[in-house]
Amino acid sequence: MAMPPYSPLAESMPAQERILVIYTGGTIGMQPHAEGLAPGGDFPTRMAAALSRLPLVQQQSLPAYEVVSYVTLIDSSAATPLTWQQLARDINDQLTAYAGFVIIHGTDTLSWTAASLAYQLQGLDRPVVVTGSMLPLEAPGSDAMDNLHGALQFAAKPALQEVTIYFSGQLLRGARAIKQHSEAANAFASPNYPLLGERVGDDFVYYPSRGLGLQQRGAPRFEIPDYRLISQGEIVRIALWPGISAWQLDAWLSDTRVKGALLQLWGAGNLPDDPDLLDVLARASGEGKLLAAISQCPQGSVHLGAYAAGHGLSDAGVLSGDAMTPEAAFTKLAHLLAQPLTLEDQRQRFLTSLIGER
Repeated sequence: MAMPPYSPLAESMPAQERILVIYTGGTIGMQPHAEGLAPGGDFPTRMAAALSRLPLVQQQSLPAYEVVSYVTLIDSSAATPLTWQQLARDINDQLTAYAGFVIIHGTDTLSWTAASLAYQLQGLDRPVVVTGSMLPLEAPGSDAMDNLHGALQFAAKPALQEVTIYFSGQLLRGARAIKQHSEAANAFASPNYPLLGERVGDDFVYYPSRGLGLQQRGAPRFEIPDYRLISQGEIVRIALWPGISAWQLDAWLSDTRVKGALLQLWGAGNLPDDPDLLDVLARASGEGKLLAAISQCPQGSVHLGAYAAGHGLSDAGVLSGDAMTPEAAFTKLAHLLAQPLTLEDQRQRFLTSLIGER
């Protein structure tokens, strides 16, 4: 990160009462260039200028904050597990110095980063709010200022004790969110869990009964394993398609480099009536590979074996992901496979709700 941070409102506040804003890149900081939008510099000053255009009463309600920028800004479409790990380590290093954190991130993989951070920062005792925007900060009609404003407000609520996403007036659990629209301002949704909070007029309302602060007292502290162990494609994501053949599935799962796989099945957990497909899955599971399944439907759960078309999946060693998002299921596989756990421990922990992801 670039240091020292820019501190527009924080000079008179104790460090432990400030919010740390970590700017990683994304559309929000881009500016027009001859060849199109490209990352722009001096984001802290630009952010302060944007927030200074809020109505005075809203400016006065902003928490004290500081901004740090990554030296090399990240296009979120190029983010990797190592990106997730670096962010978690940076938060861990600064944890006791700040009351909360805002992560500014590109929207393409924002929900993936939020889900991974939630696993790494288990037992979090303060807010981490991930946000970004669909339009650059200075663009006409940009959603950036509203998202920054709301993220700062929720990051200052000590009752919020988990990784969240704030976007378009809504606060979502980080491990329950998906990007649902490529263009609309309300790009993110939480299809299988209610909002953790929302903007109501000029108020930012948190619903503590839905949050981990009350649900996970005594949870384990951070787990920040070495994600280099799963950063070279060791986990694959396979969505079924009509006509999928066993040899195609085997081409993925028989590769000795593959340690785990997320299968996206039809409906409540169905796959084609082909015993050879189950044989491929059973062989991979028997080799110690961690296999999990979710539905291709954005809403609802998988129930392996509820229909004849899904019978045999559990016997083949495939774990049910219930109503988990693809982001939460994939990053959970990554998190577990990055740790020195036995296969049985990995399987048991996948089936256990660690951070409200299932």
